[in-house]
Amino acid sequence: MALASSPALPALAQFRVEVTGVGLTQLPIAIAQFKGEAQSPQKISAIIQADLERSGQFRGVDTAGAQLDETSRPDVALWRQKNADALVSGSVTRLPDGRFDVRFRLWDVVRGQDLGGQGFAVTVGDLRLVAHRISDFIYEKLTGEKGIFSTRIAYVTKAGSNYRLWVADADGENAQSALSSPEPIISPAWSPTGKQLAYVSFESRKPVVYVHDVASGRRRLVANFRGSNSAPAWSPDGKSLAVTLSRDGGSQLYLINAEGGEPRRLMQSSGIDTEPEFSSDGRTIYFVSDRGGAPQIYKVAASGGSAERVTFTGNYNISPSISPDGKWLAYISRVGGGYKLHVQDLATGTVTAITDTTSDESPSFAPNSRLIVYATVQQGREALMTTTLDGKIKARLAGQGGDLREPDWGPFQKP
Repeated sequence: MALASSPALPALAQFRVEVTGVGLTQLPIAIAQFKGEAQSPQKISAIIQADLERSGQFRGVDTAGAQLDETSRPDVALWRQKNADALVSGSVTRLPDGRFDVRFRLWDVVRGQDLGGQGFAVTVGDLRLVAHRISDFIYEKLTGEKGIFSTRIAYVTKAGSNYRLWVADADGENAQSALSSPEPIISPAWSPTGKQLAYVSFESRKPVVYVHDVASGRRRLVANFRGSNSAPAWSPDGKSLAVTLSRDGGSQLYLINAEGGEPRRLMQSSGIDTEPEFSSDGRTIYFVSDRGGAPQIYKVAASGGSAERVTFTGNYNISPSISPDGKWLAYISRVGGGYKLHVQDLATGTVTAITDTTSDESPSFAPNSRLIVYATVQQGREALMTTTLDGKIKARLAGQGGDLREPDWGPFQKP
């Protein structure tokens, strides 16, 4: 029954990104092959292009035959003819100590302006991270919003009778196994700092809540009360967790210190209350309850009190996720026997069905509120997907070697 941290298995860890769909307004960007990247273990320009296209905000422009690096002053008239609004060029050079020197420059083709660049000297293991950081720089310069490409996701796989908790880059690559168990692992949830994961493990043959330090692999037991302990959700200050406990009969919501201790019951309910989720300001907790006869999403003040119903479209709504900007609620709704991802505008109540699949689960927002990651079944295979909030641009993060489930998107990484 022992659990152990173990190295990633390449067969499970490798993903490829397939972007489908067309947005209404996408900025055309030319990303030239980086000089020297043919000799690099990672194709930096291809990673950047996949990142930007997956965001739904950009579309690639053909750069075949372009010979550029970060020192080149491009012929902007030529790139205007190719209908590019922006151009990225760069280089990858192996240093004598085995590290790689990665440099790039971003150009505004329309105005003929140099928008800046950066240089990095990194080990081979950090080449993908550098590519994601370049994508973040480009995204922020051209959209005015922070990029999310260097953030991480967590998810669970089941292969045979083995469960694994994975931490991966936001594009699904570079997956590292954080935990392995013959018993189910469910409900991973990132701490606000991105340094810890809360999750539920069944290794003691009942659901118990742990908090796991991602860097060291050490973990602590937070909730192991009589009955079920499940559905951990972090408060934005990282000091407490909302959890679902059945210690006093029925599944009810409690707040507990993130270090453990005695939980405080949030409210009294005759129904089942579960799947808590904090708003980003920490003042409100959204949750699922069947108090009205069928599962719907409600909200309650984090200090407790009376609950208010939030979802009214459909008769079975679960798995709430609140966007960090507080504007959107993503959830799963049962429609005609299938389970579909929906997004609700919290200001107007308008609901949009986002997918045409029927086995969606566990939506989680990117930290810039622009994308959602979720698990689904597509063409008979379980997959992780990302989607824009309008559903127009989707990317499949296609894994192998087991069921993929319960993704959670981590926060912005602190420098």
